[in-house]
Amino acid sequence: MTTIEPMTLADVPQVAAIDRLSFALPWSELSYSKELTENANAHFFVAVETEEGGQWLGRASRNVIGFCGYWFIVDEAHISTIAVHPQWRGRGVGELLLTAMLRHALAQGAVMATLEVRESNAAARGLYRKYGFEVVGQRKHYYRDNGEDAILMTARPIRIMMNTEQRSEES
Repeated sequence: MTTIEPMTLADVPQVAAIDRLSFALPWSELSYSKELTENANAHFFVAVETEEGGQWLGRASRNVIGFCGYWFIVDEAHISTIAVHPQWRGRGVGELLLTAMLRHALAQGAVMATLEVRESNAAARGLYRKYGFEVVGQRKHYYRDNGEDAILMTARPIRIMMNTEQRSEES
């Protein structure tokens, strides 16, 4: 079972390891630590794998399998990062992270969400479209590693219906 909870400083080494596996230009452990301790507008979460039967693994040995974060600016949630460990991709963890983040942003008073995504990241773009994100622009040569363009996407209003809720309503 996977649970979403706020990121703590103890999570940072595992988060940074997933970041290095996921991105050509990863954030450092120091960057994550500063986001958690010095940026009042930053909200970061982790996906944690739990034991069979839903019992928590011990705090010191828990297994972070994904993470996400956003900055709350006025009435906007700007999604800064989202990643899932390669071994856990394709199992809905990214969707759990995205919906948890959007629910949190709504509770904070956000009326819209924005993000940048690599033009080549079709899987992420599809997930964002599923939750009401629309392409609103492009940042040419945004990514320093290869000069790839970033696609700007915005969801206004924020939609967060989960697949399980959709199935229940269809029954």
